[in-house]
Amino acid sequence: MTDTLSQRQVDVRDIQPRQRHPLIFSTFESLAPGAAMELINDHDPKPLYYQFAAELEGQFGWDYLERGPDVWRVAITRLARGHATGQCCGTCGG
Repeated sequence: MTDTLSQRQVDVRDIQPRQRHPLIFSTFESLAPGAAMELINDHDPKPLYYQFAAELEGQFGWDYLERGPDVWRVAITRLARGHATGQCCGTCGG
């Protein structure tokens, strides 16, 4: 995993499959609202998208940067909780 100014890169291609999702979710949870991580994988992470949608509905953005056939790259952004669902969280005054 490498850090840049506003984005973390998580390359899971060489990580054991059972360790991938916990690493991805812990990295996502460490992001500040508005920050993004770049996931690099050896297959389409669509099942991961569905897991994010089930567990973190309205709290993330998902944008494919590259779609195979050998490498998939996805930008996953952490959204502000209240604003992501159309409700004010009460902390920003907005």
